[in-house]
Amino acid sequence: MKVLNNIIVLVLFTIIVSCGTSKTTATPEQIAALEEMVNNKEFRIESDWAYPQTTAALQRVMNSGLMNPGSSSGAVNLIGNPNFLKVSKDSVTSFLPYFGERQMNVSYGGRDSGIEFNGEMSDYKAEKSKNGGYKISFTAQSHSESFNVFIELFPNKNASMNLNGNSRFPIRYSGNLVTEEDKKD
Repeated sequence: MKVLNNIIVLVLFTIIVSCGTSKTTATPEQIAALEEMVNNKEFRIESDWAYPQTTAALQRVMNSGLMNPGSSSGAVNLIGNPNFLKVSKDSVTSFLPYFGERQMNVSYGGRDSGIEFNGEMSDYKAEKSKNGGYKISFTAQSHSESFNVFIELFPNKNASMNLNGNSRFPIRYSGNLVTEEDKKD
């Protein structure tokens, strides 16, 4: 019995140590580059995945076979689909596909099916995280809807966005910060 207890303690110790050593740290250059983008309010995010709120209606759409291969009701692959959110000083522009349910307030002709911003943002706040990243929040207006936008940026150029509209279910996107150098490559 004592041998079994020692093995369990050894396995737990190994797990704890291995989890602690897998932590990656950002270089000072990565942190400085991110800080400059946030302070200048100049950055662009391109998403690889959308994470809609799973509902029965969305599950039925996914079961119909209409979505991209590799997608599920909780994660939609956006690779190959143009999308972006760009902050430039006090304005924001975006073209983000939306997957999920809407409640009322749908414009005639399907003009506002995605999330498209093209104008000024308000209530912009940026807060530095312990990991060298930033948590950013602001309010933006699409054609017919107001959104609360929450962004988390990381020094390794990863990004996560949560968008809450007043007539849609919330949706989260994950992707990358794209710089001018990235576009040239």
